[in-house]
Amino acid sequence: MAEGTVKWFNPEKGYGFISQNDGEDLFVHFSEIKMDGFKTLEEGAAVSFDVTTGQNGKLQASNVVKR
Repeated sequence: MAEGTVKWFNPEKGYGFISQNDGEDLFVHFSEIKMDGFKTLEEGAAVSFDVTTGQNGKLQASNVVKR
């Protein structure tokens, strides 16, 4: 799994971006956050994730978990 930091996340819209520790920023959708309850991320939080290709052909974060 890759590691990074939440750059920003809008809980009302359900998406945001993660800054990879060694790469470009990645889009993250709330459906890819692995946690119980309301799925959201706090700015600056350390996370682990898989890097996958989205439907638009761009890289995105999947299976996101807080560290």
